[in-house]
Amino acid sequence: MTTHLYDAALTWTGSTSDYRSYTRSHQVTANNSTLKLSADKAFRGDPTQLNPEALLVAAASSCQLLSFLAVAAQAKVDVISYEDDAEGAMPDEQHPVRISRIVLNPHIRVRGTEPDVVHELLHKAHDQCYIANSLTTDIRLEPTIEVV
Repeated sequence: MTTHLYDAALTWTGSTSDYRSYTRSHQVTANNSTLKLSADKAFRGDPTQLNPEALLVAAASSCQLLSFLAVAAQAKVDVISYEDDAEGAMPDEQHPVRISRIVLNPHIRVRGTEPDVVHELLHKAHDQCYIANSLTTDIRLEPTIEVV
């Protein structure tokens, strides 16, 4: 049995001498790619940079896509496009504050397959998604399926 390992190197420099003005910008390097990150704008971050909350939603969306493509290919379903406008919700009044819900809204175009089959494959993919299986938040699928 194999254990897959994932590394990320994070770097931040600055000064926390003033809460209001210290920089929230930092860098993360993984797989030889470097991302410039910050806190969300609501938490004094740079709105032009990605934030951890958006990356969590993106990870859930990306994992669902990759799991779905795998199960669709294994089922001989011809997927020709997949687009998702995913959204995460993090209510301030909840304690501890956490992303309480992620809604995945994939628009999927398939060739010559019944929508019910695609729905079944979406749920099978969700059950196999490593990220979804690692999170305690509610992840909902609200797909639109187009057969061409």
